[in-house]
Amino acid sequence: MAAMGTVDTSGAAIPATMRAWTVRAPGRLEPAELPVPEPAADELLVRVRTCGVCRTDLHVRDGDLAPHRTPVVPGHEAVGEVVAAGARAQGPPSGTRVGIPWLRRTCGRCRYCLRGQENLCPSSLYTGWDADGGYAEYATVPAAYAYELPAGYTDAELAPLLCAGIIGHRALRRAELPPGGRLGVYGYGGSAHLTAQLAAAQGAVVHVLTRSPAARALALELGAASAGDAYDAPPEPLDAAILFAPVGDLVPVALEALDSGGTLSVAGIHLTDVPPLDYARHLFRERTLRSVTANTREDGRDFLAAAAEHRIRPRTTPYPFDRADRALDDLAADRVNGVAVLIMP
Repeated sequence: MAAMGTVDTSGAAIPATMRAWTVRAPGRLEPAELPVPEPAADELLVRVRTCGVCRTDLHVRDGDLAPHRTPVVPGHEAVGEVVAAGARAQGPPSGTRVGIPWLRRTCGRCRYCLRGQENLCPSSLYTGWDADGGYAEYATVPAAYAYELPAGYTDAELAPLLCAGIIGHRALRRAELPPGGRLGVYGYGGSAHLTAQLAAAQGAVVHVLTRSPAARALALELGAASAGDAYDAPPEPLDAAILFAPVGDLVPVALEALDSGGTLSVAGIHLTDVPPLDYARHLFRERTLRSVTANTREDGRDFLAAAAEHRIRPRTTPYPFDRADRALDDLAADRVNGVAVLIMP
């Protein structure tokens, strides 16, 4: 843990302990008092200001993702200030606002890392799953995996960009949407509402298909060309589609909505079972089905640069840090319109 009396960049002493939330058993998020972590030689210590509440956190809490660390502090959309660094850390200096993302480490030596596909590294580690994350007053991050953040956004607006935004950006790339193309977005939660805005800003015609009337209204407010129910047919054939909802039943629905040569990109880390596909209806005429696995640091840098250029409008719902359990419950019950964000005191 950090040594009692260590002084951070603001001149305040870094405490020996901190408040945090932990997952110790499936279905349970519990408050805890933990030692403030000491950064490893290549890591930064960050005082967390805000942390986005991602659906992956829900999968970690509920056991949909097998535990990698028990107990674990969830959270991988953390924004904060660098307050200390390990002896060999090379990265943003103390006082810099940084983001702590999902991707925490890769080996740098395997065939995937060497050919630019570090998201497929079999030794990859993830914040809030393999290591403690941002549902805490302090968190560490390897300096090489921290992001410096664009100006013009509040801390709360930046938090969802760090996973929802980056993963959505990779999903959009995987969908291979042609310039000015017709994009279908299935589901309209945290990642989808950011990706749809970026695609529209880059010239796409965006059709949103989601079960929530409130989400459909938000989609139209944020620039979608149309918004319908998740199982409706879009108003025109799609050049590409992204499935954000973790609902396998929607895979054949989205594939059938594609025009010839279209691509469906599945953005989630977790998906319910996909029903049988009919080759002629769902895949013939060179329709393509693709998955998305995590992201690379290049994806993150490119997305944050695009966010600086286009000024995305994240729709956030703030929760006090001590109501993290309520934030996850509301997310599970689809009571969050946009992205829930924990605000530190």
